[in-house]
Amino acid sequence: MARKGENIYKRKDGRWEGRCISSYGIDGKAKYSYVYAKTYSGVKRKLSALRSNVINLTERNKYVDKRTFNDWITEWKEQKRQFVKESTFINYENTLKNHIIPQLGKYPLAMISTSLMKQFVIQKLTNGRLDGNGGLSAKTLTDILAIIKEVFKYAQNSGAQPMCNFSQIPVKRAIQEMRVLTRNEEKRLLSVITDDMDVYKLGVYICLFTGLRVGELCALQWKNISFSDKALKVDHTMQRLQCGDEPGTKKTKIIVSDPKSFASVRIIPLPDFLLEMLRPFAGRANSFVLASENKKYTEPRMMQNKFKKYLKEGHIAEANFHSLRHTFATRCIELGFDVKTLSEILGHSSVKITLDRYVHSSLEQKMFNMQKLNSIA
Repeated sequence: MARKGENIYKRKDGRWEGRCISSYGIDGKAKYSYVYAKTYSGVKRKLSALRSNVINLTERNKYVDKRTFNDWITEWKEQKRQFVKESTFINYENTLKNHIIPQLGKYPLAMISTSLMKQFVIQKLTNGRLDGNGGLSAKTLTDILAIIKEVFKYAQNSGAQPMCNFSQIPVKRAIQEMRVLTRNEEKRLLSVITDDMDVYKLGVYICLFTGLRVGELCALQWKNISFSDKALKVDHTMQRLQCGDEPGTKKTKIIVSDPKSFASVRIIPLPDFLLEMLRPFAGRANSFVLASENKKYTEPRMMQNKFKKYLKEGHIAEANFHSLRHTFATRCIELGFDVKTLSEILGHSSVKITLDRYVHSSLEQKMFNMQKLNSIA
């Protein structure tokens, strides 16, 4: 039976057990630490020492940093705003609002321990989606942790003493297999998009033979295409982003900004057949390439929906729009493009990215090469 008010109990095995609250979890529930001894007086001494350590830690945290994590986030955002693109800053704000502040914002920085952060990671991986349908991907969680780490670093540089050790919180990212259209699927897709071609089909055609990202495609203007130089310049990208919850304002907006990295600004030489396909659609220099009769531009979501429609018409297995980029790169490797050239055409920041993603044989290429063994059998 417990001694009243002391949280000391005698166990069935004859030993005495004591416990006290050592911390609180991310769900607000108390976390306990335990001590054991053969006698009541022995466990009482250990429990007293444990409580003293917990009190000292709590008092230390009060004096080291009284500000909450949300206070540090607010400071960090103000200085970060000056150095990043608007689209990047909006992404930061959405991630903070949806995933970080609701669960971690109320804690003093020094109370966000490695253990607490592990609980946060587990919760996000198991049930972190905003629609309640399961957990976040490892990539999304990695992006969330990158923001948290930046805030921690800012606080540390400002004199705070964070307690979390992120090296003990690894997030294993699954290697996702790239979806590349087979040669037969590519042939069927071309049959669909070259029949009664419009600007949407033209967009798919451009990406299939240049490897443009969907945002780069939608931001493309006719001034970016030179028929005399036979080249295309990529210098902008288009995104639809959330822009706030204030009454009377739109929830999202289209943003055309600089590409994701310095390497993404690039010149892509165009083959003759692609130039001939583009020529009938050519418009004013400052108009968008994918401008339709009733719209001055086509946004990425529309292109993704159109692409899915063309896949169904061609009886092609499901794929996302980015698979056009993978398909282009894979075909280039099969045709013998050198990796440096391909890396610059794709706008990769390093040749290593191109090597890791694309310099491997497709199943079709493996089968073709294996058939060569017939000559020596």
